[in-house]
Amino acid sequence: MVTALYLEIAEELRRSIIGGEYPVGSRLPSESDLAERWSASRGTVRQAVALLTSEGVIGSRQGARRIVLRRERRHSFAELHSFAQWARTMGYRSSSRFLHRERRTASPEEARRLALPEGAGVLDVLRLRCLDDEPVMLERTAYAEWVAPTVESLPADCASIMDSMAEEAGIVAHYGEHLIDAVPAGSDDARLLRVRRGSPLLRQRHLTSNQDGRPIEWTEDRYRAGSVTFNVSNSVGTAPLIRDAGSLLA
Repeated sequence: MVTALYLEIAEELRRSIIGGEYPVGSRLPSESDLAERWSASRGTVRQAVALLTSEGVIGSRQGARRIVLRRERRHSFAELHSFAQWARTMGYRSSSRFLHRERRTASPEEARRLALPEGAGVLDVLRLRCLDDEPVMLERTAYAEWVAPTVESLPADCASIMDSMAEEAGIVAHYGEHLIDAVPAGSDDARLLRVRRGSPLLRQRHLTSNQDGRPIEWTEDRYRAGSVTFNVSNSVGTAPLIRDAGSLLA
């Protein structure tokens, strides 16, 4: 499959920003210089620049060369990390705040995900997560009853529930399953994340279990558009397919 040239240009610029060729606060080359570099039209370059602008990587001041606002925040699913652990490895300052903690009956989906009997209870938690004081994610979690007391005892500004559970109760997450889609921001989400109502949010739902496969939490994270890029690496060896001339021509 042929990749559109503007996507190739955008990806190359991302790599240059991540690699430090264009540090935060620096200006990108002019549209004419970029067009010459890739033997592309200025319209194609504008598409690439518009994509990076929509992701919040570069500024969009009209009539001036674009300024690098930040490096791409890329989050890989290759390893099981909490939001706070990932932020530390990337060099960002993360903060969190509990907005809600309450015991209630599990919904049918929560009961199914957490392998709970009908009518079982969960701890319902809502947290606001920030990077460098910028609100980027709302985290809604249903914790199984067996871990609820540990989560209830944590301070309101606890940076990492996962780290705290491991240190204080020996509860360690070993397995994770992730589902990713997009949803529009409702009134509460828009207010807390400082976006317009109806703005697209990247939703990540994930189930976390301990070493024995016992479910710990069922979580729904909602990210501001452009705040984080998720990275998934795969290979033919991971899920081999029959690839031969006959199958390719079929």
